[in-house]
Amino acid sequence: METCHQTRNPFSDAESPAVGVTLEHVSKNFGSLMVLKDISLTVEPGEIFVLMGPSGSGKSVLLKHIVGLELPTSGKVTVAGHDASDPATRGKVRMALVFQAGALFNSLSVYDNLALYLREHRIATEAGIREKVMRALQILSLENTARKSPSDLSGGMRKRVAIARALVQEPQLMLYDEPTSELDPVMSATISEIIATLKDEYRVTSFVVSHDRSLALSIANRVGILMGGRLLTVAPPAELRDPQDPVIADFLNPHIDVKNPRFKQLES
Repeated sequence: METCHQTRNPFSDAESPAVGVTLEHVSKNFGSLMVLKDISLTVEPGEIFVLMGPSGSGKSVLLKHIVGLELPTSGKVTVAGHDASDPATRGKVRMALVFQAGALFNSLSVYDNLALYLREHRIATEAGIREKVMRALQILSLENTARKSPSDLSGGMRKRVAIARALVQEPQLMLYDEPTSELDPVMSATISEIIATLKDEYRVTSFVVSHDRSLALSIANRVGILMGGRLLTVAPPAELRDPQDPVIADFLNPHIDVKNPRFKQLES
């Protein structure tokens, strides 16, 4: 039975339950290419789950299955007990995806980027929209950016705006695709702190796809390692600080050998 954590919504006094995600023997083929191979995984309500793995390992494809943008070749994905591939699920569970590049509209101000979803779905009056938008910007310390264009902001601020835009949807499940990519170490730490704060203060479930070892080992409740389409392990961060599996150890703590560089061992 699906369980949930009752928590305060950041925009109102209403209770908002965080939701769980379950993958049951999920496989995905693109033609003859098998991208996901018999993945079974449960993400608990209110948890921060970080999925790591090399480029091309299938992380983003798995993420798309959770939001219903991809259908499994076999197996099943459920969110709060509802089939993720059923369009009706998006009307039952509030999910928000933070894209790797932000996916903000430079033709709109920051304020209008956040207001767009609310206006398109006629969720509130303009007064209500303003309250929700400014609240989301306040949560991310972005009040002074409301009238600016996203193109006028730094990379870190654009990432924060993208998270704020997700927040106005009052999500029960937040999905992040490489949220710290192309950021300096300090801003990467800031984004990690934001994800952790949203979990601690609002108990939203967070599913994070990332290459960022520091993020995974500092804020995750559990970390999954995906390689070659297979889920090699799911473990708390403490168990991955000194992994015993040599393949996982090499991924998380790669040794740099300039005398025998690994690129010369790669297939052309």
